[in-house]
Amino acid sequence: MNIFILNAGRCGSSTFVQACKHISNFSAAHESRSTLTGDLRLAYPDNHIEADNRLCWMLGRLDQKYGNDAYYVHLTRDRQASVESFVKRMDYGIMRAYREGILMGGQQQSALEIASDYMNTVSRNISLFLKGKDHTMMFNLENASSDFVDFWNWIGAQGELDKALAEWQIRYNASV
Repeated sequence: MNIFILNAGRCGSSTFVQACKHISNFSAAHESRSTLTGDLRLAYPDNHIEADNRLCWMLGRLDQKYGNDAYYVHLTRDRQASVESFVKRMDYGIMRAYREGILMGGQQQSALEIASDYMNTVSRNISLFLKGKDHTMMFNLENASSDFVDFWNWIGAQGELDKALAEWQIRYNASV
């Protein structure tokens, strides 16, 4: 079984994977195939947990390959906190790609407007993708301690839950 942590970014996906590394019956990685194209891009091993915010742009391909057989988590964070974090990263990564590629320069909008538009777009893409899927879970960063226990049980995880929960006390990939 494959598990995909779908998210907009800036919501704890790095921490999620660090926690999942304490699961012994699944491998886990963050953006492990993000530089690949074609069939290789989505060629994840069996029993793997993957968090990659770029998957929100490949949902059609993800559905074609994994469909209703995979488990999907929609990882979110307080919207305003995510937007503010993206504003700090406007000049690189996914925000630069969104501003320059999708919005064709985004010169008329403020960084706050662009980050907010990105969050709206990605959240709605993920919500629509999950509609009708049998194996979905909402996971909120602000409830990580309880939501992760639910996730652990939902996937039948084995390993060291106490160590996994301790990871949620560490801020990985935090914005400055």
